[in-house]
Amino acid sequence: MKKKSNEAVKIAISSEPESFEAASAELESIVSIMEAGQMTLEASLSAYKRGVELLHYCQTTLQHAQQQIRVLEADMLKDFSILGADER
Repeated sequence: MKKKSNEAVKIAISSEPESFEAASAELESIVSIMEAGQMTLEASLSAYKRGVELLHYCQTTLQHAQQQIRVLEADMLKDFSILGADER
């Protein structure tokens, strides 16, 4: 069980995630470890801090994706729907 708290500390020290999916998986792992309730206070604080960082990364990544979708919808899908109406 002490191994789990060491795992969480290693997770908390790691760098920026490679991708949204990696950040999400790491966040899920941290939540599982913390929910087990076998971590020291210091490890819990480190894991919580890393979780907040990962959550912020995921939220920012999703916001950027939403902005890109809005741009695509504004520029491309309007023209596409006009073409689609003419073809019917």
